[in-house]
Amino acid sequence: MSEGVSRAPRDELLVHIPSLRAFAVSLSGQLDRADDLVQETLVKAWRNLGSFTEGTNMRAWLFTILRNVYISEIRRRRREVQDTDGVFSENVAVAPQQNGHMDLEDFRKALTALPEEQREALILIGAAEFSYEEAAEISGCAVGTVKSRVNRARTALARRLNLEVGEIGIEPALKAALGPAVGSGTA
Repeated sequence: MSEGVSRAPRDELLVHIPSLRAFAVSLSGQLDRADDLVQETLVKAWRNLGSFTEGTNMRAWLFTILRNVYISEIRRRRREVQDTDGVFSENVAVAPQQNGHMDLEDFRKALTALPEEQREALILIGAAEFSYEEAAEISGCAVGTVKSRVNRARTALARRLNLEVGEIGIEPALKAALGPAVGSGTA
Protein backbone atom coordinates (compact mmCIF):
# COMPACT_ATOMS: atom_id res chain seq x y z
CA MET A 1 0.00 0.00 0.00
CA SER A 2 1.32 3.45 -0.82
CA GLU A 3 1.88 6.19 1.74
CA GLY A 4 -0.96 8.38 0.48
CA VAL A 5 -3.66 5.72 0.92
CA SER A 6 -5.34 5.70 4.29
CA ARG A 7 -6.18 2.47 6.11
CA ALA A 8 -8.93 1.63 8.56
CA PRO A 9 -7.59 1.99 12.12
CA ARG A 10 -8.02 -1.71 12.94
CA ASP A 11 -6.11 -2.68 9.77
CA GLU A 12 -3.35 -0.25 10.66
CA LEU A 13 -2.86 -2.00 14.03
CA LEU A 14 -1.53 -5.06 12.23
CA VAL A 15 0.94 -3.06 10.15
CA HIS A 16 2.77 -1.85 13.28
CA ILE A 17 3.22 -5.22 15.04
CA PRO A 18 6.84 -5.77 13.84
CA SER A 19 7.99 -2.32 14.99
CA LEU A 20 6.07 -2.72 18.28
CA ARG A 21 7.80 -6.04 18.86
CA ALA A 22 11.23 -4.53 18.17
CA PHE A 23 10.50 -1.70 20.60
CA ALA A 24 9.24 -4.16 23.23
CA VAL A 25 12.40 -6.29 22.89
CA SER A 26 14.55 -3.20 23.32
CA LEU A 27 12.65 -2.25 26.48
CA SER A 28 12.41 -5.65 28.14
CA GLY A 29 15.43 -7.45 26.74
CA GLN A 30 13.44 -10.72 26.54
CA LEU A 31 11.55 -12.11 23.58
CA ASP A 32 8.77 -13.74 25.61
CA ARG A 33 8.18 -10.60 27.68
CA ALA A 34 8.26 -8.52 24.49
CA ASP A 35 5.55 -10.69 22.95
CA ASP A 36 3.44 -10.29 26.10
CA LEU A 37 3.92 -6.52 25.98
CA VAL A 38 2.88 -6.34 22.34
CA GLN A 39 -0.15 -8.50 22.99
CA GLU A 40 -1.24 -6.35 25.95
CA THR A 41 -0.65 -3.22 23.86
CA LEU A 42 -2.83 -4.52 21.04
CA VAL A 43 -5.59 -5.55 23.44
CA LYS A 44 -5.61 -2.10 25.02
CA ALA A 45 -5.49 -0.40 21.64
CA TRP A 46 -8.34 -2.55 20.34
CA ARG A 47 -10.49 -1.75 23.40
CA ASN A 48 -9.81 1.96 23.00
CA LEU A 49 -9.91 2.13 19.22
CA GLY A 50 -12.96 4.38 19.47
CA SER A 51 -10.88 7.03 21.24
CA PHE A 52 -8.22 7.06 18.48
CA THR A 53 -8.59 10.10 16.23
CA GLU A 54 -8.29 9.14 12.57
CA GLY A 55 -5.65 11.09 10.73
CA THR A 56 -3.30 11.19 13.74
CA ASN A 57 -0.20 9.06 14.15
CA MET A 58 -1.32 5.49 14.95
CA ARG A 59 2.29 4.32 15.36
CA ALA A 60 3.03 6.95 18.01
CA TRP A 61 -0.24 6.11 19.78
CA LEU A 62 0.64 2.39 19.86
CA PHE A 63 4.21 3.06 21.06
CA THR A 64 2.84 5.25 23.85
CA ILE A 65 0.48 2.47 24.93
CA LEU A 66 3.32 -0.08 24.85
CA ARG A 67 5.60 2.18 26.87
CA ASN A 68 2.86 2.76 29.48
CA VAL A 69 2.15 -0.98 29.71
CA TYR A 70 5.87 -1.63 30.24
CA ILE A 71 6.18 1.04 32.95
CA SER A 72 3.07 -0.23 34.74
CA GLU A 73 4.51 -3.75 34.68
CA ILE A 74 7.79 -2.53 36.20
CA ARG A 75 5.94 -0.70 38.98
CA ARG A 76 3.79 -3.75 39.70
CA ARG A 77 6.84 -6.04 39.83
CA ARG A 78 8.56 -3.75 42.33
CA ARG A 79 5.73 -4.38 44.77
CA GLU A 80 5.69 -8.13 44.17
CA VAL A 81 7.86 -10.64 45.96
CA GLN A 82 9.48 -13.39 43.91
CA ASP A 83 8.31 -16.63 45.55
CA THR A 84 8.67 -19.42 43.00
CA ASP A 85 8.84 -22.24 45.55
CA GLY A 86 6.09 -20.85 47.83
CA VAL A 87 8.23 -20.47 50.96
CA PHE A 88 7.32 -16.83 51.52
CA SER A 89 3.59 -17.32 50.97
CA GLU A 90 3.51 -20.21 53.45
CA ASN A 91 4.82 -17.89 56.16
CA VAL A 92 2.37 -15.05 55.55
CA ALA A 93 -0.80 -17.11 55.36
CA VAL A 94 -3.56 -16.00 57.73
CA ALA A 95 -6.38 -18.25 58.84
CA PRO A 96 -9.82 -16.98 57.81
CA GLN A 97 -11.56 -15.07 60.59
CA GLN A 98 -15.02 -16.56 60.08
CA ASN A 99 -13.77 -19.99 61.20
CA GLY A 100 -12.44 -18.48 64.43
CA HIS A 101 -15.84 -17.01 65.21
CA MET A 102 -17.56 -20.35 64.69
CA ASP A 103 -14.88 -22.19 66.67
CA LEU A 104 -15.33 -19.77 69.56
CA GLU A 105 -19.12 -20.27 69.48
CA ASP A 106 -18.63 -24.07 69.53
CA PHE A 107 -16.20 -23.67 72.42
CA ARG A 108 -18.65 -21.50 74.36
CA LYS A 109 -21.38 -24.14 73.97
CA ALA A 110 -19.03 -26.96 74.99
CA LEU A 111 -17.82 -24.97 78.01
CA THR A 112 -21.40 -24.30 79.11
CA ALA A 113 -22.15 -28.04 78.92
CA LEU A 114 -19.39 -28.90 81.43
CA PRO A 115 -20.32 -29.66 85.05
CA GLU A 116 -20.17 -26.47 87.11
CA GLU A 117 -17.14 -27.44 89.22
CA GLN A 118 -15.11 -28.43 86.13
CA ARG A 119 -16.08 -25.22 84.30
CA GLU A 120 -15.19 -23.12 87.35
CA ALA A 121 -11.80 -24.80 87.77
CA LEU A 122 -10.99 -24.45 84.07
CA ILE A 123 -11.94 -20.77 84.01
CA LEU A 124 -9.92 -20.03 87.14
CA ILE A 125 -6.80 -21.76 85.75
CA GLY A 126 -7.15 -21.19 81.98
CA ALA A 127 -8.85 -17.81 81.69
CA ALA A 128 -8.19 -16.00 84.98
CA GLU A 129 -4.65 -17.46 85.17
CA PHE A 130 -4.79 -18.30 88.87
CA SER A 131 -2.31 -20.84 90.16
CA TYR A 132 -3.67 -24.24 91.22
CA GLU A 133 -3.13 -23.25 94.84
CA GLU A 134 -5.07 -20.00 94.41
CA ALA A 135 -7.89 -21.79 92.53
CA ALA A 136 -8.07 -24.42 95.30
CA GLU A 137 -8.37 -21.69 97.90
CA ILE A 138 -11.09 -19.89 95.93
CA SER A 139 -13.01 -23.15 95.35
CA GLY A 140 -12.54 -24.36 98.92
CA CYS A 141 -11.03 -27.72 97.92
CA ALA A 142 -7.65 -29.47 97.70
CA VAL A 143 -5.08 -28.60 95.02
CA GLY A 144 -5.30 -32.17 93.66
CA THR A 145 -9.05 -31.79 93.25
CA VAL A 146 -8.60 -28.63 91.18
CA LYS A 147 -5.98 -30.34 89.01
CA SER A 148 -8.32 -33.28 88.48
CA ARG A 149 -11.27 -31.03 87.60
CA VAL A 150 -9.19 -29.02 85.13
CA ASN A 151 -7.87 -32.19 83.49
CA ARG A 152 -11.37 -33.70 83.19
CA ALA A 153 -12.73 -30.39 81.83
CA ARG A 154 -9.99 -30.12 79.20
CA THR A 155 -10.47 -33.73 78.15
CA ALA A 156 -14.26 -33.29 77.91
CA LEU A 157 -13.87 -30.09 75.86
CA ALA A 158 -11.43 -31.75 73.48
CA ARG A 159 -13.84 -34.67 73.04
CA ARG A 160 -16.89 -32.41 72.50
CA LEU A 161 -15.02 -30.25 70.01
CA ASN A 162 -13.66 -33.30 68.15
CA LEU A 163 -10.07 -32.26 68.77
CA GLU A 164 -7.22 -34.69 69.03
CA VAL A 165 -4.06 -34.33 71.05
CA GLY A 166 -1.49 -32.44 69.00
CA GLU A 167 -4.03 -30.99 66.55
CA ILE A 168 -2.92 -27.68 65.03
CA GLY A 169 -4.91 -24.72 63.78
CA ILE A 170 -6.77 -24.08 67.02
CA GLU A 171 -7.57 -20.48 67.83
CA PRO A 172 -5.19 -19.09 70.53
CA ALA A 173 -7.99 -18.42 73.05
CA LEU A 174 -9.36 -21.92 72.59
CA LYS A 175 -5.91 -23.49 72.83
CA ALA A 176 -5.14 -21.55 76.02
CA ALA A 177 -8.37 -22.71 77.63
CA LEU A 178 -7.80 -26.31 76.62
CA GLY A 179 -4.23 -26.15 77.84
CA PRO A 180 -2.15 -29.32 77.77
CA ALA A 181 -5.09 -31.56 76.75
CA VAL A 182 -4.57 -30.29 73.20
CA GLY A 183 -1.27 -29.51 71.57
CA SER A 184 1.39 -30.67 74.00
CA GLY A 185 0.61 -34.36 74.12
CA THR A 186 -0.04 -34.46 77.87
CA ALA A 187 -3.34 -34.49 79.64
